Amino acid sequence: MNDLKKGRLYLVPVPLDFGCESAQKITDTLPLATLERAANIQHWVCENAKSTRAFLKRVNDICPLPIPLQSQNIQELPREVHKKGDHQGALGEGFDAKPLLQPALAGSDIGLVSEAGMPAIADPGSSVVRAAHALKIEVIPLVGPISLMLALAASGLNGQNFAFVGYLPQDAEHRTKRIKELEAYSRQTHQTQLFIETPYRNAALLKFLLQTLNPNTHLSLSLGLTLDTATTRSHKVAFWRQIQSSLPLSLPAVFGILA
Repeated sequence: MNDLKKGRLYLVPVPLDFGCESAQKITDTLPLATLERAANIQHWVCENAKSTRAFLKRVNDICPLPIPLQSQNIQELPREVHKKGDHQGALGEGFDAKPLLQPALAGSDIGLVSEAGMPAIADPGSSVVRAAHALKIEVIPLVGPISLMLALAASGLNGQNFAFVGYLPQDAEHRTKRIKELEAYSRQTHQTQLFIETPYRNAALLKFLLQTLNPNTHLSLSLGLTLDTATTRSHKVAFWRQIQSSLPLSLPAVFGILA
């Protein structure tokens, strides 16, 4: 098949208000060009079909969809990709996403979305992007919010050397070990370490961090990014231990440390 006849894979960011009590205006975080492009895509690969339909309904309020919502072709990534990630082995050989891209081989554009923010960054989707490159399908990222970058920019931590390490272990012993490892590596390399947690566990994680980290380590916490209630606090651990904060810890959060 001629490459020029293939569709393209669009990486479509969505608002960061997924799971929050109230939704923000979609035009506050997604430019019109992104909404227009999303409205014209009829084939989707996603993390969750229900949240994708909810996103497309919001898009339709601004840019009418050319076909009814129920006629959209929406494919979900397998559940095991959510649990184990897109990577099994160095290059994610454990999951082959090529079959999900058949519409692009037939000439139709495909949109890749997650539940919040940019797909394939702190969310599933990288396997689909790799498959597109393997099939010589053009990959086009659209403009929209990326929580990790917003949090890093607002933190005052090192934005020229940083790493995202996902979720910390739930087991207390393993979590303590992991925090100390990240702190030691940050101290040696001056590298910012970013991580996230399920919102209802944010308060427990913050308490654990303040108990475990060195008093001179910098700790940043960004909550509800892009929402009207968004806030970022960045202090040394010693100061965090002194303040009594009423932060909205139930909101989606990004944590950062720099030793």
